[in-house]
Amino acid sequence: MAGKQRRHTQLQRRAAGRAGSTEKPQRGGTRLDASRKRTATEIERSGRIGPALNRLQKERQASKVLKVPQKDLDRATQQARDKGINVTVTNLSGTRRRRVNA
Repeated sequence: MAGKQRRHTQLQRRAAGRAGSTEKPQRGGTRLDASRKRTATEIERSGRIGPALNRLQKERQASKVLKVPQKDLDRATQQARDKGINVTVTNLSGTRRRRVNA
């Protein structure tokens, strides 16, 4: 279990970069995984894509990125389209990318 948490933290730090922050507090007691000046990033490795999209929907940054495992890429894209959220869905390594314009 500790290995999975460590990997999630590594992905958060990579998404935030040098100038960004991790675990940004939101209204309602939730936290966004990573935030930069113009980009909000949510990393969802457990398959709970709906709540992750809700956290991204609250943010006002110009671009929103949802990072999911490769196997969840289609499902995440479809759920973002159904919810009407403008988001970029990528796999964890960033080699695949799908833009959802709702």
